[in-house]
Amino acid sequence: MAKSLRQRMQDGEVLTAMRGSLSTRKTELAAMWATGRYDYIWIDSQHTPYSDQLLVDYCQAAGELGIDVQLRIPHTRQAHMVGRFLDFGLTAVLVPEVEEPETVDDAIAYAYYGPIGRRSWGGPTRKGFSQGVDRHEYSAWWNDTVVLGIQVESVEAVTNIHKLAKPGVSVVTFGPNDLSFSLEAHPGFPLQDVDACMRNVAAQLKNTGIRLAMGTATQPEERDKYVDMGFTLFQDNMPD
Repeated sequence: MAKSLRQRMQDGEVLTAMRGSLSTRKTELAAMWATGRYDYIWIDSQHTPYSDQLLVDYCQAAGELGIDVQLRIPHTRQAHMVGRFLDFGLTAVLVPEVEEPETVDDAIAYAYYGPIGRRSWGGPTRKGFSQGVDRHEYSAWWNDTVVLGIQVESVEAVTNIHKLAKPGVSVVTFGPNDLSFSLEAHPGFPLQDVDACMRNVAAQLKNTGIRLAMGTATQPEERDKYVDMGFTLFQDNMPD
């Protein structure tokens, strides 16, 4: 049986997400995937328009092609809604601009079914779901499959990463642009640039099993320094 996306992440594989668009048709998506450049798809609903139905249709098409989809949800304060987004057929969710442990608590609670979390049972478009499936069997499978990411975009998040990267979080993603704004607003912060923040977080998360991801597109030739820091997850744009 093929490894799940989460297992591949846990194994430390270096993976690349395609920065996708919900307007892409299935035939176009199949052609993009045939390039062999990508391992999963990243969709942004924080800064781009989206609709629930478009997301459902896109996840269905991707699922038929054997592709996992991650969504950056629209807002930090919607962490309690990750279960709703996951009901649309996603494998993974990313909560942006996380700074408070309570945000992570909400995301964990609603990403996982019991006994880990309190995600509500329901949704015919869930990934891997079929009518008549045993509730306990499916929920156990899901709890081993879901990928929950949080995004570090501030000096507060860097400082408190040991409080934010809780069991149940699989990935910590960096947003270097917003982190740069935060550093500029805190000129006395002891870590003076984004790379120093990345190295600090990597050191704090060493041996936790939580993977580091770049939240902006990078070319393969740019990635070596991040791999040396401990990053294993990257993003690339769709092919021209």
